[in-house]
Amino acid sequence: MNLLFPVNITENISINGQAFLLKFRRPFDFKPGQILGITAHENITPRLYSIASSPLDEYISILYTLKAEGQLTPILAYLNPDDLIWITGPQGKFVFNNEPAWWIATGTGIAPFYSMFLTNQRPLKLIHGGRKIEDIMFRPDLSLLGDYIICCSQDSGDKIYPGRLTQYLNDFENLPQHINYYICGNAEMVVDVRNLLIAKGINFRQVLTEIYF
Repeated sequence: MNLLFPVNITENISINGQAFLLKFRRPFDFKPGQILGITAHENITPRLYSIASSPLDEYISILYTLKAEGQLTPILAYLNPDDLIWITGPQGKFVFNNEPAWWIATGTGIAPFYSMFLTNQRPLKLIHGGRKIEDIMFRPDLSLLGDYIICCSQDSGDKIYPGRLTQYLNDFENLPQHINYYICGNAEMVVDVRNLLIAKGINFRQVLTEIYF
């Protein structure tokens, strides 16, 4: 883990009651798709989160979900502007090179893809899953993509696939074989999607995953 250094929060906005966007001034360069560690105290081990902003922005944005049983997010959710947190430098190799690819995300796993989107990187398709439509964050911006699929397991409506993201993928008889598949979300989803893709003939080297978000 990188060395820690302090930063002051500039914003900590509730998006949908459970999801928050935390911002602080950008103290370093990074690549879209990278992660950093955050902690509320320099003596507590940081948790890893994907960066959800452009490397050209003045501020770094971190998307997180409040989890009552979590060690960090219940603290983060009550922080105010000017409060101090500690962060690490950027790390990670979940980096997109604008090659032919699908992006696949659930929940706050959309964060690294949003960072890529903000730097004008584009997938052939983005598949974005959540329980309900309010769980689909950054939807207005991402709707500008040419092929943007929203999957909701507990919701329905216009332009919503009414089922899990894995169900949508399983409906394909033949998935594109000569592209990469980037996956970010909770560990169970990442494993399920990776296994599904491999079972459908995708080479494991073409499946790139990130479970820190």
